[in-house]
Amino acid sequence: MTNKNSNFLFPLIVMATLFFLLGFITTMNNSLIDYLKDAFKLNEVEKQLPNTFFYGAYILSIPVGYLLNRIGYKNGVLAGLGLISLGFFLCIPGVAAGYYGFLSAVSVFAIGIVLLQVAANPYVNALGSPETAASRLTLTNALNSVATVIAPIFVSMLIVSANTGTEADPKTVQGPFAGIGIVTLIIVVIMFFLHLPEIKEGEAAEGSTKKYKDSAYKYTHLWLGSLAIFFYMGVEIGIPSFFADYSEKLGFAFDGEMRTRLLAYYWAGLMVGRIAGIFILRKYSASRILSFCAVGGAVMLMLSLVLGGMGMNWIGLVLFLGTGLMHSIMWPCIYNLALEDLGPHSKVGSGVIATSVIGAALLPIMMGAIQRGIGLIVAICCLFIYYAYITFFAAKGSKIR
Repeated sequence: MTNKNSNFLFPLIVMATLFFLLGFITTMNNSLIDYLKDAFKLNEVEKQLPNTFFYGAYILSIPVGYLLNRIGYKNGVLAGLGLISLGFFLCIPGVAAGYYGFLSAVSVFAIGIVLLQVAANPYVNALGSPETAASRLTLTNALNSVATVIAPIFVSMLIVSANTGTEADPKTVQGPFAGIGIVTLIIVVIMFFLHLPEIKEGEAAEGSTKKYKDSAYKYTHLWLGSLAIFFYMGVEIGIPSFFADYSEKLGFAFDGEMRTRLLAYYWAGLMVGRIAGIFILRKYSASRILSFCAVGGAVMLMLSLVLGGMGMNWIGLVLFLGTGLMHSIMWPCIYNLALEDLGPHSKVGSGVIATSVIGAALLPIMMGAIQRGIGLIVAICCLFIYYAYITFFAAKGSKIR
């Protein structure tokens, strides 16, 4: 038994590296928004396009699930890593070609991220006994959160602060992006030679006496939960996307490097909350915790806007970044509530939920348009709508019908 588990140790380390890579790339993409705005001279709508190109790839989640059934999970992971590496290498000539050349390369590694997201979790479950699967997933997701803290620091030190001139140069990303491409390529080679366990695709429910509907699409709470994920992505990405403009509104003259470093505190809040959530969710129901987090996030944002408007600038800034603590365990709560009681339809339901990540592609750019047309505070106030719907889902929408 011990020998068998030791055989899984190295593959588990590699899979944990993949989760770290997922968190790092996702957060890095968002952390670059402020820098790219200066480098490419973008307006409020254009600066949100990296999120649109990156998260828009999640519309492929359901087709990717069908693809993985044909090529297998290991080949899916290899394909995902290959696309990530290719995308980062393409960013080098892409940046030289201009903003849309860069975004085209972003869309390539974004598709690779989607492949990894769909394929990675089943692998982690397979790398050991079922009894310890939850602890393995907790470990990998914790590393994902660590990466979200490191990524803004990486952007600050190697990209933002690397400019020797007074103006941001988009070509500064070429060296760091090449490094990420090389590291990813090395992981591809390692993964190719690993003998990972085959994953059985049996969908039969263990409790044969329980009856399920004949399709995942007939579960109302799945659709309502999918919409909750859509709005959650607007909340999670909305705060860091508008942090630079909001800090300027509060009267802070931070340079790009300082703003990027301060964003690390937002992602640190997510990391701390996720670690604490391991214990909190054992004691309280997901619906209660989700309600608390949604209401708590809305209250913190409201206090930030009110106190910031009254001249308490630092308190407003801290509260704005502090919402990350409330956002930290929204995703697992929504995910679990939306998939509850789906039984053999859980995989299809999971694909439906993953597709809703496109909320991060659509909502920030919509808010950017509102900012440009009406004003920053009105755009930020859109987050209250998202919080309200998440609260509704926790209290009513998540009930099984």
